[in-house]
Amino acid sequence: MEAKYHFMFIIGTLILSLFIINFFFGDISYDDFFGDKTCGDGTFYEQCSLRKPYYCSNGLLFERASVCGCPEGLNRNGELCPSEHQKNPIELDLKYTLRGDEGELKYTVYEGMSDYLLDLPKSIDYENEDSFSRVDFKLKAIEEPEQARLLESLVVEIQNTINDEMEQVRIAISIAQNLEWGWSNKTINFGGFNLNYSRYPYEVLLDTQGICQEKSELLAYLLKELGYGVAIFYNPTENHESVGIKCPIEESWHGTGYCFIETSGPSIITDSSLEYKGGLKLLSVPEVMFISEGKALEKGLPEYKDADKMMKIRSRLNGNGFGLFDGFRFEGLKGKYGLVDTYNLD
Repeated sequence: MEAKYHFMFIIGTLILSLFIINFFFGDISYDDFFGDKTCGDGTFYEQCSLRKPYYCSNGLLFERASVCGCPEGLNRNGELCPSEHQKNPIELDLKYTLRGDEGELKYTVYEGMSDYLLDLPKSIDYENEDSFSRVDFKLKAIEEPEQARLLESLVVEIQNTINDEMEQVRIAISIAQNLEWGWSNKTINFGGFNLNYSRYPYEVLLDTQGICQEKSELLAYLLKELGYGVAIFYNPTENHESVGIKCPIEESWHGTGYCFIETSGPSIITDSSLEYKGGLKLLSVPEVMFISEGKALEKGLPEYKDADKMMKIRSRLNGNGFGLFDGFRFEGLKGKYGLVDTYNLD
């Protein structure tokens, strides 16, 4: 009997040792052994997500309509809840940079949804002419229900890519920033004038390009669906739009409670010292258009310090105090966030 217990003790010690080695030096986390296992949206394993018809299993969300049902207005087809607008699919590789590593996210868009959005009314009817509000047009674009049914699959793809909430935010921001900046080649007739067509967030993805206003609406949608408090900044003098994400007041832009995010190209959260094409900067006080309630960014994120470093580097560069180490720091930050040389105003 003593030999048996002695053997079991040795085996137990060996298993414990392997666990400790893997825990501290390998890929096994505490949560893998002791934590509640969840998917990227917080849904527990073998449970239905609040976002129908998605089901959580083995760390991934996938459609399982036979168990989780379909959203209101959609009918089940096998395990899917297809939309009537899912016609003429186009496969996209959406690029992003995360901590210096470049990645791609596979996503399918449908020309049928673009056709539907193109036919929607472009105006909002007000009973009182004084009721006009810019934010109403933002919400109209961001919250369009048929669009949301297809766009939510992109949110799920981001959540399936990585479980960490803040990393999901970083991927969403980088995807929007890495879409090409450019105007739509479509126009609409409004009041007898031909105006540039303002794309919905879904159309920005399908065209893989948009101007600042359009890309900001796309990013606002993604961050809202990831559960964060979101606003859109509008600088009237520069006629420019950017995104605000709820954050500690001391890190926020102009004390608004929202951190600045540029969408015309890759940049660092809270870096508001960017120089735009033509040498322009954002100097006007922005209007804040509230989009959604939600979580706030935590204190102490590396982006806060990195943005501060970048702003100081730019200040020294413009003041002829740029040094050798600034060059190394600049290149390091450029690689970490995939930064570009040119930013555009609408």
